[in-house]
Amino acid sequence: MPAPPPQPSPGVGRASGAEAASGVEAASGAEVGQRVDSVLAGLRRHARHLVAELPGPLRRIRLRGGDTVLEVEWHAAPTGTAPAATASPAPPPTAAPPQGYAVRSPIVGTFYRAPEPGAAPFVAVGDLVRPGQVVGIVEAMKLMNEVTADRGGRVVEVLAADGHPVEYDQPLVALDPA
Repeated sequence: MPAPPPQPSPGVGRASGAEAASGVEAASGAEVGQRVDSVLAGLRRHARHLVAELPGPLRRIRLRGGDTVLEVEWHAAPTGTAPAATASPAPPPTAAPPQGYAVRSPIVGTFYRAPEPGAAPFVAVGDLVRPGQVVGIVEAMKLMNEVTADRGGRVVEVLAADGHPVEYDQPLVALDPA
């Protein structure tokens, strides 16, 4: 007497006729999540590699998986010069000001000194800053990220220009410990 066909475990689906005929089985939620994480990790790796090869500072990058979209936009070079394809952007200064401390950018993006155009800046030279106080905003992918001081002090210099691109860990505001 032949053995009965195996029965599926409770909660486990079987492939439909079309899926079985094509050799594709229904994926569990965990498998789909793992595939999505894998695809996103691959996109991040490719984006980092692409950014490293592009001339000049990036303004925006947009990637999409379905129907494959890739948009890259960078700031134009000054009039009369063209960006060299082999040149890499100059690394941002990483040293703190000689006598003080620098509040650094937490992310790559565009630095803004004020909460909106025409508004007063968050801080100005001579202001006292306390730990946790917002000193600027870095816009990245249409998200406004507050930049806060993790130490107190007096603003000695604003190192990044308003509305200009900044790199990760680039000094934005120089503070003299108070």
